[in-house]
Amino acid sequence: MKVNETQNEGLKRAYEITVTADELDAKVNEKLAEAQPEVEMKGFRKGKVPMALLKKQFGQRLLGEAMQEAVDGAMSQHFEDSGDRPAMQPQVTMVEGEDWKEGDDVKVAMSYEALPDIPEVDFSAIKLERMVVEPDEAAVDDALASLAENAQDFEDRKKGSKAKDGDQVVIDFVGKVDGEAFEGGSAEDYPLTLGAGSFIPGFEEQLVGVKAGEEKAVTVTFPEEYGAEHLAGKEAVFDCTIKAVKAPKAAEIDDELAKKFGAEDLEALKTQIRERLEAEYAGAARAVMKRDLLDKLDELVKFDLPPSLLESEAKQIAHQLWHEENPDVEGHDHPEVEPTEEHTKLAERRVRLGLLLAELGRKAEIEVSDSEMTQAIMNQARQYPGQEREFFEFVQQNQQMQQQLRAPIFEDKVVDHIAEQAEVTEKKVSKDDLQKAVEALDDE
Repeated sequence: MKVNETQNEGLKRAYEITVTADELDAKVNEKLAEAQPEVEMKGFRKGKVPMALLKKQFGQRLLGEAMQEAVDGAMSQHFEDSGDRPAMQPQVTMVEGEDWKEGDDVKVAMSYEALPDIPEVDFSAIKLERMVVEPDEAAVDDALASLAENAQDFEDRKKGSKAKDGDQVVIDFVGKVDGEAFEGGSAEDYPLTLGAGSFIPGFEEQLVGVKAGEEKAVTVTFPEEYGAEHLAGKEAVFDCTIKAVKAPKAAEIDDELAKKFGAEDLEALKTQIRERLEAEYAGAARAVMKRDLLDKLDELVKFDLPPSLLESEAKQIAHQLWHEENPDVEGHDHPEVEPTEEHTKLAERRVRLGLLLAELGRKAEIEVSDSEMTQAIMNQARQYPGQEREFFEFVQQNQQMQQQLRAPIFEDKVVDHIAEQAEVTEKKVSKDDLQKAVEALDDE
């Protein structure tokens, strides 16, 4: 087996791999010898079929398999000997193509772009600043007020008061289509919060202004995509009896409120809020510092980028941004989106940082543990209430989805590894200053 280099320019590599006819024949014989003990053929005992007969019977069938294994083995040996790591899947074609016939040497052309050598980085020379925000009493009080509002109750309005948006009306109702009541279209003492959007569009709006004791006919049209086919697109009339009109009332900020949120008392709830705020501020500060670190690495470390990776990333960015600007277009049934200079510049940053972090993580032997992956899958699964198990099974069977979940975890672990060696100073700032810094990230 011979491997001859035909191109070595920048990161581009090309080779011609030759597997001789004798090597290929030996590979076929090897596979036949492995199978011989289990082969049964009429007129022969199991495992006693002559090799010549086996080759005549199965040789042609094994030839393609042997050829593929020989080429794969040659490629693996090449990458092991050269130390090259291809940026993308190598392109492999037979040199002879359709002209090849059994008994000929096999010649294969292999081309790829090698991953570049990543220069060493002195992390101790990198200076970073970590913003620190301590939750003040005002922030805790704001959070408490928000919890109280979310835990709001309703109290009866004065007799004769009209229902306002945000009020709760307690109603009996019977829904009819074409004058006939339909299943599931009636209820008694139903508490409906106006403006919550929990009923058919147009229903709640028609109850604004009603009073307790009134009767109101509400006419609505079921959406075309409504779940019950016999109601989809149909006009319905709901005969409603208004039994009470209630105004929202925020819960009292006391021990009872704390217990509703799983705390022993108000002081324990405040402690929980402070801890949550500290975690939120720390997460935001980390995001700001991470961006600063990536900016510094992008400026500090330069190396050649594989053109294929760069082109692929630029096209992906252009395609993604095009869809963001054209949200009504689904799928890929649209004109080809050509990357601009801005797309290419962003792609250069992403590819460079992606390769750099991957190499730093490899050298530091950083890995994403099974428990970290499980936690990431569980966090993602919460976005699909009632379908958590199905989502979990989907991810387990989908390598691409697993990689999408693993990549940000790996990146964050590499960033933490670098930050541990960099010179990091802490700076106390206000919540507003931190918020401005976070907003600046989105603007870039």
